Amino acid sequence: MAFDLNHWYPGNVSFPPVRVADPALVFERLPSLKFTHPLPYGAIVHDDGVQFVVVSRSATAMRVLLYNDVEDRDPYEVIDFDRDLNRWGDIWSVFVPGMVAGQLYHFQADGPFQPDIGQRFDGRARLIDPYAKALAGHYLPPNDGVVRPPKCVVIDDEFDWKGDRHLRRDLAQTVIYEAHVRGYTRSKSSGVAHPGTYLGLIEKIPYLKSLGITAIELMPIHEFPTNDCLGQELERPNFWGYDPMAFFAPHRGYAVSSEPGAQVREFKEMVRAMHQAGIEVILDVVFNHTCEGNEHGPTISFKGLENQVYYMLEDGGKHYKNYSGCGNTLNGNHPIVREMIFNCLRHWVHNYHIDGFRFDLASILSRDREGNLVANPPVVESIAEDPLLADTKIIAEAWDAAGGYQVGTFGCLRWAEWNGRYRDDVRKFWRGDPGMTGPLATRLTGSSDLYQAGGRRPLNSINFITSHDGFTLHDLVSYNEKHNEANGEGNRDGENNNNSCNYGVEGPTRRHEVNAVRYRQVRNFFATLLLSQGVPMIVAGDEFRRTQRGNNNAYCQDNPISWVDWKSQRRNSGLVRFVRSLIAFRKSQPSVRQTNFLTGRPLRPGGLADVSWFAADGGPIDWSVSSSSLVCVLAAAPLSISAPGPHYHLLMCFHGGAHEQEFAIPNAVSGLPWQLFINTAAKPPGDIYPSLDGPEPPLRNRFLLQSHSMVCYVAPDEQ
Repeated sequence: MAFDLNHWYPGNVSFPPVRVADPALVFERLPSLKFTHPLPYGAIVHDDGVQFVVVSRSATAMRVLLYNDVEDRDPYEVIDFDRDLNRWGDIWSVFVPGMVAGQLYHFQADGPFQPDIGQRFDGRARLIDPYAKALAGHYLPPNDGVVRPPKCVVIDDEFDWKGDRHLRRDLAQTVIYEAHVRGYTRSKSSGVAHPGTYLGLIEKIPYLKSLGITAIELMPIHEFPTNDCLGQELERPNFWGYDPMAFFAPHRGYAVSSEPGAQVREFKEMVRAMHQAGIEVILDVVFNHTCEGNEHGPTISFKGLENQVYYMLEDGGKHYKNYSGCGNTLNGNHPIVREMIFNCLRHWVHNYHIDGFRFDLASILSRDREGNLVANPPVVESIAEDPLLADTKIIAEAWDAAGGYQVGTFGCLRWAEWNGRYRDDVRKFWRGDPGMTGPLATRLTGSSDLYQAGGRRPLNSINFITSHDGFTLHDLVSYNEKHNEANGEGNRDGENNNNSCNYGVEGPTRRHEVNAVRYRQVRNFFATLLLSQGVPMIVAGDEFRRTQRGNNNAYCQDNPISWVDWKSQRRNSGLVRFVRSLIAFRKSQPSVRQTNFLTGRPLRPGGLADVSWFAADGGPIDWSVSSSSLVCVLAAAPLSISAPGPHYHLLMCFHGGAHEQEFAIPNAVSGLPWQLFINTAAKPPGDIYPSLDGPEPPLRNRFLLQSHSMVCYVAPDEQ
């Protein structure tokens, strides 16, 4: 109902009519109307109403627009901020008594429109609150030139967490699984009751737990547009979500309920359920650009509040710097934007119990306000040093779209990084490229060339073969070239240098010999990844050979190209068993997840060196000779309270060549009681022995490896 406070509260303050939940509540709390609070930002629910707080230095007037329904084109009431009473420095703050959670709103700001110097205020524009905790509805079609974006929702953060806390799992014990909320269960083959949603993801927790992963890394779940600013379906749907609209709000499209704000509850239910299963939740966050685009894009939030502050501009402010490749670049090291990023991360950790973050195109956060890469950028340091984030994992994609490449040097010791060098070198070795044994050895042991000199550790390296951005693992061994025609960009989009191979046929084939080598390669990649020092990351569905039909940039494919086909899980149950067994082995053996770099020295007097390298014939390796074969002996880690054993030595034989190769067990370790653990050339179930009870090596300790294959033997450590 509408209520006129001026009738009951005379004085020098003018209050417009507002909708209240209970008129009696207003009578009881009238004295509080004299006070406003400049912090925190956003729409904050109090016992007796809601405080609306927004920052703008250059605005000449500010308003809150209130709506009854998501389909309302115009507000039922407009509340003006009083410049004298409702402004604290550059912070505008107004308290609306009697208002409750669920209220829909926009901001609206007057100010200078001088695009040549970067000012883009539009007094008619409906603006999304940068601190909005939820959005509702879609863009509504304009008929008067005014863009009407989704509405903000006032949210009460109360939720029954049932005692849930962060899991605080060490990186050394972490296996990351990258997934897309919608794509993971959208297919009918997923068999869930709520496909494509947070609740649908809950239904897959038993599978995730059985696989053994310890953390799920979700592609962007903060709000992004599903319609264009004219209210029309996007020509190329933003399926991946790398086009942020509201950093503090979970995406409404992944909720089952259409009730405004329901996505907040459902997302929290998902996090709580993951934690109950022992699975951490990591968010992929995009603090490098927004969906407002360049000077031709709509004004729906930041542009209409302080364009000069939120974005990196050039040509005197007329145009936008574009280090993101998406039209604009967030001005991450401006104090106002830095504070927003900082508050946003705290919001997700405190209100949603999030366990970590992966920062998309994180090198942009290393750029100053002029776009120059700088050492110790304030926002990067603040994230690393913040006490509330101390228990979280912080992971950088340490490059951007403008040539900033900082793998090995991003931030401080707290930052882990997606190791793009690991991906490229391991792909090249298994494809059979010459001269890759040395690089493979370096990647297998934690990438000391990238991290050791700076005082970092193997755990700073997030190792991966594939990610959402590029081929799936199945497609990596099935296509020489990308096939992105379905994206509608003439196959010009997507990465051209994939280090992939089709092994004789482009795409699907019935040729047995081609399919056999492809299957070996898939297992080679998994075995290498999960036996490497560092932190492994697997892409959802790779463990059962999900395909995108050769599309290596499926950002706009909200269809079976991107949706996980769960029939593949049943068809490839042997591979799932292989991956599950590898993960279990990794979790039980600290020797493959060391916290410090290996030294090549014995772990104890008279014992094996922590790592030893040999040629295929068992003799010393000559790193200067180009070879496609490598033998690695990894000594068992000492017993400890946290890892009581039994522990095993590993003998790993890698052969990336196109022809079979004889290997010999080195004399130095030939007397150990080796038993086969992995043979990627064998058919299931003989490709892996989860109980570590496989056959002994052949007589004379010599054996042939097929092209593109590996074996791993294990021997118990008799300490």
